[in-house]
Amino acid sequence: MAEEDDARIRILQSLRGKICEAKNLGPVSGPNRLKDLCTFCTISLDQEEVFRTKVFDKSITPFYGEDFFFEIPRPFQFLSFYVYAKGVFQRDLPVGKVSIRKDDLCKYSGKDDWFNLQPVDPNTEVQGKVHLEMRLNEVITDHGSTGQHLLVKIIECKELPLISGQNCDPYATVSLVGPARSDQKKTKVKKKTSNPYFEETFFFEVTRSSSYSRKSQFPVEEEDIEKLEIRVDLWNNENLAQDVFLGETRVPVKILQSDRVHKAWYLLQPKGTGSKSKSDDLGQLRLKLTYIEDTVLPSTCYTPLCNLLLKSPDVKPISASAAHILGDIFRERYEAVLPMVRLLLYHSRFVPFVSAVAALELDNTQEANTIFRGNSLATRCIDDMMKIVGKSYLAVTLKPVIDEICDSNKTCEIDPIKLKEGDNVEVNKENLQVYVQKVFSSITQSSSNCPPLMCDVFRSLRHLACKRFLGDPHVQYSAVSSFVFLRFFAVAVLSPHSFQLRSHHPDPEIARTLTLISKTIQTLGSWGSLSKKLSSFKESYMYDFYKSFQEEKCIEKVKKFLDEISSNVSKESCRQEDAVVLKEGEVQKRTQGKKNFSKRNFKKRWLRVTNRELSYHKRKGKEALCTISVKNIQAVEKLDESAFNRKNMFQVVLSEKPLYVQAGNCVEASEWLEILGQVSRCNEGRLTTYHSSNYTAGAWQCCKNQSGSAPGCKPCTITMLANLQLDIDCDREAERIFSLLSSNESKLQNMEDACASMAVYQGPQREQEEYSKFTIQEPKETFQTLKQLRNVMEELQRQHNSRNNTTAQYGSLDNPIVGKTS
Repeated sequence: MAEEDDARIRILQSLRGKICEAKNLGPVSGPNRLKDLCTFCTISLDQEEVFRTKVFDKSITPFYGEDFFFEIPRPFQFLSFYVYAKGVFQRDLPVGKVSIRKDDLCKYSGKDDWFNLQPVDPNTEVQGKVHLEMRLNEVITDHGSTGQHLLVKIIECKELPLISGQNCDPYATVSLVGPARSDQKKTKVKKKTSNPYFEETFFFEVTRSSSYSRKSQFPVEEEDIEKLEIRVDLWNNENLAQDVFLGETRVPVKILQSDRVHKAWYLLQPKGTGSKSKSDDLGQLRLKLTYIEDTVLPSTCYTPLCNLLLKSPDVKPISASAAHILGDIFRERYEAVLPMVRLLLYHSRFVPFVSAVAALELDNTQEANTIFRGNSLATRCIDDMMKIVGKSYLAVTLKPVIDEICDSNKTCEIDPIKLKEGDNVEVNKENLQVYVQKVFSSITQSSSNCPPLMCDVFRSLRHLACKRFLGDPHVQYSAVSSFVFLRFFAVAVLSPHSFQLRSHHPDPEIARTLTLISKTIQTLGSWGSLSKKLSSFKESYMYDFYKSFQEEKCIEKVKKFLDEISSNVSKESCRQEDAVVLKEGEVQKRTQGKKNFSKRNFKKRWLRVTNRELSYHKRKGKEALCTISVKNIQAVEKLDESAFNRKNMFQVVLSEKPLYVQAGNCVEASEWLEILGQVSRCNEGRLTTYHSSNYTAGAWQCCKNQSGSAPGCKPCTITMLANLQLDIDCDREAERIFSLLSSNESKLQNMEDACASMAVYQGPQREQEEYSKFTIQEPKETFQTLKQLRNVMEELQRQHNSRNNTTAQYGSLDNPIVGKTS
């Protein structure tokens, strides 16, 4: 049973951050060459590119402003950020890179730093590991004297890089090197694989140095052994071109004991003779990084913590609950509330909790016109909920009009100070008015698509606000509009890339247009709730622009929309689910039914999946070449690399023939698998087993079964998530909460001390000033909850400690040795 538990432990990694800007970018070649070129950035896990920014116009100080987030699906050594100059008639030219070793990521996590760009040298671009077996044997020569032979066996390699997007043709050279010798031997070339098996053994004769004169028990002097080392280099065979260096490792011979086998995995390292050019000349890159690595234990370990959090809505007062305490302790960390919100959503406990928290906030709100305007626990919870639950709602409502605005790129500037020469302010104003009207109409006509859970929250907020401010007729609307207009739609219009409505941050001119639209939408949304008058606008040009809207009609539409999304009528039964694009992108698709392995059978296609269908197109925007109903998908699984000698492949299993797809990188492959697995998880015809390779030469290559209709030989991945919108991993969220609390035990202790002080003195004392950041209504109740939290944390820590003692042995596949570099 213990072994089963350990097998269910998961190490989950994610990376979030922003590529902010660069400065003083140096020339790619020749003086001032870079000033004439456009630049872009990429992110790579080792040598695999997983993210790319848009191309920035000619500048040596570009502001990229690109947010990124992805789950890291595989082990890696280095996280690297590259700056490239965009080539017009030639390949893109590297300007420089920032490379951070995985073990050092924690130093920069949560920080905003400038990094010096380093030179991009092919000899330093490495990844992967090599499995070696070595032994120093004592032998007797033909002349009767004793000597030593060195045995080096290259067993296999793992995770070598892709070359030009394809698996490499690797081989290894093995050398015994010293001050006066360099004996080299070479393995055979392995075709089209990033995980080659070599199983080749080489022997080297270890002789005395020429200065040897005295007799000794050992035929090789200690000084000579000290200077000898085994060097293993991995190369990609390029046939007609120069072979590409993939990495090296160096092992000192002195670590080998006579006649004892040394067998271990080694990480491949950069070549020591790389470029030594000054990095100061290449400029700097500003990055904001948050790297998270969670060791997720089996579900049963988190049950006590989850139960404590999930009973929070029933605790009186709500401030004494575990969920409220968590929000109170991390008041300054916005993202800390997110895992708690996800847990409450998954278990249908969010609405009663947020209603109780909102009621507490309203008790302390004195003016109706400031309702829900601050950064409180209630507003943070509702913000996170809307981003999770309202993702498809935003896509249906805003994406078409946002795409039109970004693609048409009409000038909309109406500020006289910012107008460019030749701009016509009246034409710009007309363009802006058309866009605002489209966005406003899309929003106010979208009530039927508003998720039922959001409607439940808005209905509760409306009821609580009316109860708190009985004499104010507008508060029932402002309680809802302060979220749905100000914190949801207006923010999504302002930053569409942050809500997955666009793939990249918009250009400066489009960003300005979106800013003006967002400001207008905020005001139009508040007209029906706050009766805001035009005289209160600060900018005169905005005052003139707003006069072009018919105030009474806008107020009527806003009120009707707010009534519909906060009414008592449930929309779940009458709402027809719209087709929502869940993911799309360029892939390599194998032609179905082809039996040979020609490269020509793989073609670039634009893959698109909605909640209704999977389709592929010749290019983005073109008609579908093939459309597959998601109801017909029987399984979505990884495909063995050996099937087509390609990495990052997956298969969509259908009743006729499987669809084989190669994603652009490991992150993309993981995302496609997750999305397609989720959207087809409830299909009646889902399979329980699948074939991990292809059917060719009259047999399945994975299990060698000769029947093309034979059942699969591997169990299918189980998709256990509740629904497509709430793709929540509860164990991981509980682990995040545990990690946050563990790293802030001092705050928990301060809160306990505050409770103890208040309980003893039965009222606020002088010490209360330092505890004012905590909300403590009932010190005894709050103290009891804190004690329960501490007990739960101690038990979870014990569980972690008991499993941390079984770390992988140094030199194993999971914990390889970092080899010596020259």
